Amino acid sequence: MFREMLRKKQQLTQEECLAILKKEPRGVLSVLGDDGYPYGMPMNHFYCEQDGKLYFHGAKSGHKIDAIKRCDKASFCVFDQGFRREGEWALNIQSVIVFGHIELIEDQEKMCKIARRLSYKFTEDQAYIEHEIQVSGPRTLMFALVPEHMTGKRVNEA
Repeated sequence: MFREMLRKKQQLTQEECLAILKKEPRGVLSVLGDDGYPYGMPMNHFYCEQDGKLYFHGAKSGHKIDAIKRCDKASFCVFDQGFRREGEWALNIQSVIVFGHIELIEDQEKMCKIARRLSYKFTEDQAYIEHEIQVSGPRTLMFALVPEHMTGKRVNEA
């Protein structure tokens, strides 16, 4: 069902892909938008090692949610900061694309737990996190991307 990578020498291992998903704070979530157009948006994410899902948060309504309710298939692309070899202009980056389907999270306790874990990627200020969950939580929707296929690649821009 999913295509094999053409340049296998550039393929990342499963462990390398997971390391990027854990470390990098954001990527682009793509869904099938209005009139069949792809709709990609930058999103913060949290990768949960316990269940292997990627978790996101957002508003309870809007283009993204309408698209997800129409078709739950999505992809999520993350790439690292990259590096340059000494004396070279080209950037070397590693990227990961996860294909899967979206699950909406309804359980309030689970939503709060995920919100905390997602927040820790950006701050350890417990008071701030709890305040945001209390104030913004009721207006927030949490959802998960359940992976069906994942691939990663090492690329040199030259």
